Amino acid sequence: MSLVNLLFGCWHKNYSFPFTARGSRRTQAAQVTGTYVVCLDCGKEFPYDWKEMKLVSASERSPKVTSIREPIRTLAKTA
Repeated sequence: MSLVNLLFGCWHKNYSFPFTARGSRRTQAAQVTGTYVVCLDCGKEFPYDWKEMKLVSASERSPKVTSIREPIRTLAKTA
């Protein structure tokens, strides 16, 4: 291990080919998009967007759910 790597950590320059996780047992990186890549230098996994062909952060792909705070009977009248 070099002194630079020891002081600053891995720079994550070398990635594996994207893996698509199948089944219910997924790593945390695969839970974001279903596909992930692995840094070949340190082994850390990163979420990968296969359609955009790029790494994504977990916060970019998290779904945003908004709720409607009106009573159901009000919605039924307008529909």
